[in-house]
Amino acid sequence: MQPYELFIGLRYTRAKRRNHFISFISMISMLGIGLGVMALIVVLSVMNGFQKEIRARILGVTPHLQVMSDSGQLNDWQHTLDIVASHPEIRAAAPFVSGQGMISLNESVEGVMVRGILPDAEQRLTALGDKMKHGSLNDLRAGEFNIILGVDLARALGAHVGDSVLLITPQGQITPAGMLPRLKQFHVVGIFEIGMAPYDNALALIQLEDAQKLYRMGDSVSGISGSLNNLDLAPRVAFELEGKLPKDTYATDWTRQNANYFSVVAMEKKMMFIILSLIVLVAAFNIVSTLVMAVTDKQADIAILRTLGASPKSIMKIFMVQGMLIGLIGMGLGVIGGVVIALNIGTIVPFIEHLFGVQFLSKEFYYISELPSDLQRGDVIVVAGMSFLISLFATIYPSWRASKVQPAEALRYE
Repeated sequence: MQPYELFIGLRYTRAKRRNHFISFISMISMLGIGLGVMALIVVLSVMNGFQKEIRARILGVTPHLQVMSDSGQLNDWQHTLDIVASHPEIRAAAPFVSGQGMISLNESVEGVMVRGILPDAEQRLTALGDKMKHGSLNDLRAGEFNIILGVDLARALGAHVGDSVLLITPQGQITPAGMLPRLKQFHVVGIFEIGMAPYDNALALIQLEDAQKLYRMGDSVSGISGSLNNLDLAPRVAFELEGKLPKDTYATDWTRQNANYFSVVAMEKKMMFIILSLIVLVAAFNIVSTLVMAVTDKQADIAILRTLGASPKSIMKIFMVQGMLIGLIGMGLGVIGGVVIALNIGTIVPFIEHLFGVQFLSKEFYYISELPSDLQRGDVIVVAGMSFLISLFATIYPSWRASKVQPAEALRYE
């Protein structure tokens, strides 16, 4: 691009007395693009924050990878444990027992998912040890039939540390009176809080050997849990392990076990990107209007430039410079504003809540009571690039119309 084209294009963006309205529309276009870019960056950062928070809470209680049997029981689980632990990406592995039941205290009865664990190994696999409100995972000792409850489950039962609860399992026993469910008394030694309803109101932890006795599994277990050095490699590791495991076993990872959570968040993120992109698109239409009015206002200037030897391509470049400058300034303002808000949203939102006396995410209704934010460079680049391309395309038609102005027609009445 020749210097005079850039110089004239930049000069046309500055207002003169007769075209203040055009400059006003240009400013509105800049603000519109800036607002759209800022909203996109902030919303995408918040969506990333929610996704990161949900993933952290889910993986705080569930392992990255599980190996289970088609029959529901792993008999030769020591051999399977060795196969899983030998994979270079596996950080820790341990057996577990899972089963369903009902838990009762006084007149309260709740359905529960029982998980038998080895406390020492569980602290290497998950973050359950850090989620304890009362007690410790080490209080689960073999033969003592102790139990740790989720905070909402304990609240529903009215249970506290030191209470005794009755655990009822569906595996019945035959008596002269018929089939009766198995009953076993457990002592509450701890309460944990994950921050997600499926776990806090329906999960109970007991010691692995106690679970084997409760569900009459002998030396068998339900499966093997594994923790990875890089959790994003879980699908690949599960695929590689399936080639080494016995035929009646299979491996599953956290992305398949919690696919619904993350697919919903990903879909919402895409939809919010599309919806908020319309703000930038509307602002781009303002650029079209601005350039159309500028072309009409500058027809005499265009004709003079043509008579001085300017080519139609040069005229087109002049007005493209004007439109792209509007888009670049708007994009720059939006990126700066969006990055600043996304990085300080933990301070801005509490200030607004305190100022107006409201709470956006009440602890009574939401498990995530603070608005999370995770600003990612890729999102900023995509949003900035998208807004620039929209601004660029918005300049093409008005600039092309400017290049088609005929000098004789434009100067006829001048």
